[in-house]
Amino acid sequence: MSGNCNPLPQSWVHAALDDCCHVILGQSPPGESYNDSGKGMPFFQGKADFRELYPTVRKWCIQPGKIAERDDVLISVRAPVGPTNLCPGNACIGRGLAALRALGGSAPRYILYALRNTQAQLAAQGTGSTFEAINGDQLRAHRIPIAPKEEQDRIVAEIEKQFTRLDDAVAALKRVRANLKRYRASVLKAACEGRLVPTEAELARKEGRSYESGEQLLARILRECRAKWEAHQLATMLAAGKPADDERWKHDYREPVRPNVAALPRLPEGWEWACADQLLSHVTSGSRNWADHYCEHGALFIRAQDIKTDTLDLSSPAHVQLPQGAEGIRTRVRGDDILVTITGANVSKTARVTQAPAEAYVSQHVALLRPVLPLISPFLYHWIVSPANGRRDLLTKAYGAGKPGLNLDNIRELPVPLPPADEQVRITKELDIRFSALERFAELIGRNLDRSTGLRHASLKTAFSGRLVPQDPSDEPASVLLERIRAERAATGKAPVQRRSASAR
Repeated sequence: MSGNCNPLPQSWVHAALDDCCHVILGQSPPGESYNDSGKGMPFFQGKADFRELYPTVRKWCIQPGKIAERDDVLISVRAPVGPTNLCPGNACIGRGLAALRALGGSAPRYILYALRNTQAQLAAQGTGSTFEAINGDQLRAHRIPIAPKEEQDRIVAEIEKQFTRLDDAVAALKRVRANLKRYRASVLKAACEGRLVPTEAELARKEGRSYESGEQLLARILRECRAKWEAHQLATMLAAGKPADDERWKHDYREPVRPNVAALPRLPEGWEWACADQLLSHVTSGSRNWADHYCEHGALFIRAQDIKTDTLDLSSPAHVQLPQGAEGIRTRVRGDDILVTITGANVSKTARVTQAPAEAYVSQHVALLRPVLPLISPFLYHWIVSPANGRRDLLTKAYGAGKPGLNLDNIRELPVPLPPADEQVRITKELDIRFSALERFAELIGRNLDRSTGLRHASLKTAFSGRLVPQDPSDEPASVLLERIRAERAATGKAPVQRRSASAR
């Protein structure tokens, strides 16, 4: 047996479901009788069909086995155990469900809410190696508190009044959360278009000074990028014992992709269009088949699922031992790197590595972007995650051309506006201030949404301990209701199924 057996008001009783309901266990109809075209009777298979109160019809059946009727309580008895809905009309129910038909004039919604109040106790009885389930005996023996019939109606009315208020509050919180998301996007858009802080050109003119423009910053980046490449090439040649006799090797340098400025919008004074390829010294993705080298400890292995809501979430990290013979330098993560998911449902999700782990590598589903100058990393990140700017461009490339993801050339060709360096610092600082406030608001909303769930549980607990509405001494006691149910069953020959004792099970 299960259920809450705390003291109840004098007119209440605890009863097994089999004592107050007709219990109908579901049965899977023949597979060939299913259809998606509306032929036959609605067919509910399990929790996947459930919504808040009534299930959604997704399949029909022309050879129904077990049938639930309108306002029967549908309860999931396997994978998972315990969730409930009301049946909207005659429907076939599969093995994952049972139907509970309230007897004696009891309110079906009272049974529904009583089961929601004791769902945890019922679910705790579930067993099974593949998925948890309960059998018919366990369901029939599950005990719930039974109030007088008239009080049941008052309890249901009060629960639904309180839940309606909670629903309104939750809807308002979700609207605020959606507005925060829109506000964040609008702030990013303003930041990436030179409208969030005074531009460096404006300040320099007001202060009567010169400044390094975006054009000059880009030239500095390109010089730095080439210098790094040349230094690397020279070191490689010297290590191989082949010192350079002339400078012909410099012709091997690949000039980065340039943007088609004519096709791009006008930028604020002092800004310059670039391609990501001009700003990055290193663009790559992870090696394949490293999943075979997972281990409990070792280097971090950053996967697409570790990049959530445009942040790096290593709360459930994977670890790898570097495969034998693998080169680790190419895909090793450093501070100020930017990581972009390039395959799957999260394509274009992006994270900035603010502090590099001791040792970490990226998977084949993640692109690693390394800015030539670390100082441009924050602004580049914000441009990429801005829904109206970089993200829009990347998603257009990923999906607009019918591709399942992004390739590295898509990223290299991404147009990026380049503000002056000092202006980038001010933009990033202002974004940090505003986004910190947004995160505090979002956390507060999350706490209140969690609190609403707790308030629902508290309302149910109060209701089924007899403390939600006052008792009326003139109400017929629940014990009389159960006696009448037993008498009606005896008269019709529909006695409840004989339950096995707990020791027999």
